Amino acid sequence: MFETFGGYLVYVALLLVIPLWAQMRVKSAYSKYSQIASSSGMTGAQVARKILDDNGLYNVTIEPVKGKLTDHYDPRQKVVRLSEQNYYGNSVAGAAVAAHEVGHALQDEEGYAFLRFRHALVPIANFGSNFSFILILAGAVLTSTGMMYGANIMLAGIVLMAGAVLFQLVTLPVEFNASSRAMEQIVSAGVIRNDEERETKKVLSAAALTYVAAALVAVLELVRFILMFVAMNRD
Repeated sequence: MFETFGGYLVYVALLLVIPLWAQMRVKSAYSKYSQIASSSGMTGAQVARKILDDNGLYNVTIEPVKGKLTDHYDPRQKVVRLSEQNYYGNSVAGAAVAAHEVGHALQDEEGYAFLRFRHALVPIANFGSNFSFILILAGAVLTSTGMMYGANIMLAGIVLMAGAVLFQLVTLPVEFNASSRAMEQIVSAGVIRNDEERETKKVLSAAALTYVAAALVAVLELVRFILMFVAMNRD
């Protein structure tokens, strides 16, 4: 895959730059629109509660959580957790983030297929993330020294990594769908005006970039190790 050391350095640089660029985009958009109050004046907690109630999800609770951009939905506890700034604040960014997390609660309630698939992949993704590199590197070393079963160990590591990569790819439609639901809900609920839709979409789009970047990096790494495996096991 890399004919020169310089080419490898460029590849490593891309692996570092892509996620950093995505993080900078989301932080920039969030910082900008967290300073702009929504026309409704509703806090993130109020936005989340209204959307949940409008959809009959009275059993889902909302809690503040410490940290910045630590917002998430916990399907096991049926809790939407919002960072304190979004929970108590009334910004456009906070409304967008709150609605996005509620979007996951709506997915959970209807049994959204990609969300269920992602939940099923969690154990595989966790195991693959923790052990795939170890097996790949161990297998590569054993293969290079001519040891028996080196190729099988390396292949097992690649299969585990593929499971983790699949999790990243399945996450994309889950996140995009949650953002789509968020826009639909906050507009129909009157949380934002028509002229605020553009700003809200910018926040949601920037957040989506982080998932795209993570998936891209994961796919690149998987392809690299597959090509390495093929190269090391040619007849």
